[in-house]
Amino acid sequence: MYNVCIFAGTTEGRELVALLSGRGNVALTACVATDYGETMLSPADNLTVLSGRMDEEEMISLMRRSSFDLVIDATHPYASAVTENISSACESTGCEYLRVLRDHSDRADRAVFVPDISSAVAFLDDTEGNILLTTGSKELSLFTPLKNFSDRVWARVLPMDSSLAACREAGLQPAHIIAMQGPFSEEMNIASLKAVNAAFLVTKDTGGAGGFNEKISAASAAGAQVVVIGRPAQKEGLGLSAATALICSRFSLSRPVSVDIVGIGPGSRDNMTAQVLRAVESADCLIGAKRMLRAFSSPGKGAFEAVSPDAICGFIRSHPEYSRFAVLMSGDTGFFSGAKKLLPMLEGCRTKLLPGLSSMSYLCSRLALSYEQAVPVSLHGRNADAVPYVRSNPLVFVLTGGERGVNELCASLTGAGLGSVKMHIGQRLSYPDESIVSGTASELAEGSYDSLSAVLIENGEPDTVRAFGLPDSAFIRADSVPMTKSEVRAVCMSKLRVASDSVCWDIGAGSGSVSVEMALAAFKGSVYAIEKKEDALRLLGENISRFGASNIIPVGGSAPEACAGLPSPSRVFIGGSGGNLKEIISLILEKNPHARIVATAVTLETAAELTACMKEFPFTETEAVSVSTAKGRKAGPYNLMTAQNPVFIFTFQAGEKRS
Repeated sequence: MYNVCIFAGTTEGRELVALLSGRGNVALTACVATDYGETMLSPADNLTVLSGRMDEEEMISLMRRSSFDLVIDATHPYASAVTENISSACESTGCEYLRVLRDHSDRADRAVFVPDISSAVAFLDDTEGNILLTTGSKELSLFTPLKNFSDRVWARVLPMDSSLAACREAGLQPAHIIAMQGPFSEEMNIASLKAVNAAFLVTKDTGGAGGFNEKISAASAAGAQVVVIGRPAQKEGLGLSAATALICSRFSLSRPVSVDIVGIGPGSRDNMTAQVLRAVESADCLIGAKRMLRAFSSPGKGAFEAVSPDAICGFIRSHPEYSRFAVLMSGDTGFFSGAKKLLPMLEGCRTKLLPGLSSMSYLCSRLALSYEQAVPVSLHGRNADAVPYVRSNPLVFVLTGGERGVNELCASLTGAGLGSVKMHIGQRLSYPDESIVSGTASELAEGSYDSLSAVLIENGEPDTVRAFGLPDSAFIRADSVPMTKSEVRAVCMSKLRVASDSVCWDIGAGSGSVSVEMALAAFKGSVYAIEKKEDALRLLGENISRFGASNIIPVGGSAPEACAGLPSPSRVFIGGSGGNLKEIISLILEKNPHARIVATAVTLETAAELTACMKEFPFTETEAVSVSTAKGRKAGPYNLMTAQNPVFIFTFQAGEKRS
């Protein structure tokens, strides 16, 4: 059994207490200065909490009684007298001493740095304006020599009797006392500064764990000058991460690994949440793309360039020298983010997902547009097509990728007959060189744009009605290539029940009328159009271009041979079998026993083959219908109906229905 004592009046101290709490091989004593400090620690079977300030003799007495194997000094960096007492007591009793150091914060621009409180008083004596002190109550009396102290100074202190007593003894009137418990967000700091109309904010360099960064950013926002009192000389020690590693190694403990997956928004620090900035500040290693690491890297903090979940997870698992990781994700962690794949891979780690500002909400705010009806699409590193979304929605947000990503988007929209839709292209969003360009897809097609642009597309005339059976006149046709007519096509599509992400086969595609209908319905999926005739393949390609149906993949050859290497289908239309109907169905069911099949026949012989298949294959759902249609035509002053050949439509499926 190891016997450990932690002087734990700080965030670092509380984290180390949490690390050792509940460990069966450790007897843990935590020393805190106040009853309030005791309430900040969670109870544990192996934990004894001692509350109250101790002098050196009292510390020596405690250490002699308990014979600690290790004494950890995790007190505040400004509590130099306490640190000196703990160190001396350890030396007197022979207890091993470990000092845990808090990292320094980055020096704030335009802040005034002074070595001690007397220097801060000397500086403030030559100024005018209200002062907000956030240095605590313990040393409040040292500020009383300041001219007009009781009129100029407001003190923010802990809501404790001792703190309020110190304020009264210093001569502060009740209206100048703000009794609150942190941590304080940037917004709360701004509110405090504005409430007292502060021209100056006096603080210590408490580091990221002490809310220093939130004070600095709040002072900048409120127009207050920051006065930073420097830290006293520190004893040698270890940072929290290194101390954690040493403790775990010394006492044979599994080391906890914390991973914060943070959304950094469009990129500018001004648009990041205080929670995200705190996570980045407290991490001992950052992981992300090069441009992100450049913005956040600092001396002494590890950094690893990676974007794929496998690489990120591999690095975390193989680098035990780090215990607190921040994985930087652009935009929002829940909006086309790698966090979705990364999270399940981090089993055993303490993970936290911190959201950021999405580029969609940012761009819409810059354009003063509501995005509640916007449909989001990502083309960045994905096989996707924005055309069907733009065609059927009034507002579409698109994340592009690659140097020509925006140009390719404009070209695909223009080629699909959507060249007149209005586009807003946001580049370098939130940075000083931010640019938003607006125009139609055809007008913007030849421009030069940033590789990670965000685009908002407005379609004033969306095709919001999705009905099967496009008019035959909508297709490019040829007498030599057969086409499934509109009315029959509508019935077949209804029977197929194509889902938005279906993988479809159209066997005997001909001019591609069914392929196009499938592609429009399966806009998140794909359609493989199998056709053996060269003239039909050419016509198919023309109709793909006419409808902008980039999710149709033409496949030349005869079925079933041409289908052998294709992905497993969930929906299959058989418009022509070339006499290989049974072989085709066998291959389909081998690929996917639950595929839904719809086949048409115009001859009695093909209908008989399909009827035989109903009995031969293990289908649990079968249906056969005959569709006869007639179309009106002019005959002089009269209108007559001309009958079309009847068409047999067979539907087959086995087992549960799948998309």
